[in-house]
Amino acid sequence: MQSLPLSLRTYGDGARDQLPLLLIHGLFGAASNWRGIARRFAGQRRVLVPDLRNHGESPWDGRMDYPAMAGDLVALLDAQGIERAHLVGHSMGGKVAMWLALTEPQRVASLVVADMAPLTYEGHFGGLIAALLALPLAQLRDRQDADARLGQAIGSSAVRGYLLQNLVQDAQGHWRWRMNLPVIAGSMDVILGFPDAGGHQFPGPTLFLYGGRSNYLTSEALPRIRALFPLARLRSIPEAGHWVYTDQPEPFSAAVAGFLKD
Repeated sequence: MQSLPLSLRTYGDGARDQLPLLLIHGLFGAASNWRGIARRFAGQRRVLVPDLRNHGESPWDGRMDYPAMAGDLVALLDAQGIERAHLVGHSMGGKVAMWLALTEPQRVASLVVADMAPLTYEGHFGGLIAALLALPLAQLRDRQDADARLGQAIGSSAVRGYLLQNLVQDAQGHWRWRMNLPVIAGSMDVILGFPDAGGHQFPGPTLFLYGGRSNYLTSEALPRIRALFPLARLRSIPEAGHWVYTDQPEPFSAAVAGFLKD
């Protein structure tokens, strides 16, 4: 399997006795989503925030599955000369982090999974992706025009804002998506699922942080979590939805900091 050289943002130099922290964004996201959280930890350790394949400024590829995405992160750690790191992954990025921990446990000092479980989820992105693919990029006047057009299919202004961070202009002023929408659309069954762990476990410290207002992590996930991550702890962040680290950044950061300290 050939890895891709991921676009990377780094924060802080980090203390010599502190392992780096790797922050992994979710579906339709980018490294910029983690800016505030990364800055909170940059004073204590080096923080690495990549764009996953087919997202942000990273290369595009026809393969979009968890072994490939985790392989990209292993190659990134190798390129940075990092043997072990702490991982924090949100949503799809949480699944990438879980797969990396299960298959390369020697590279993972600890694991934090934000509002995600190692399960298959029901698909509810079909209409959303269709709306993005149908947006007439050549006709757009500006970002506000794009938002108004998407508003007919995507009612939440917060969701539209999250998605529209991926709408950029090239040097000639033409609008384009910086995420590989066709490949993402064709890979949704894989993204919503989780690979068979084949008997692997991650024996290291693991924390599942979930939003108190989210339904992504429910009691039905507990047996699977315990089977794969025997040292897992679970903690709710009250008043947070699925985007737990943006809804409640201070409690989220405090929970991660306390976990890393332990």
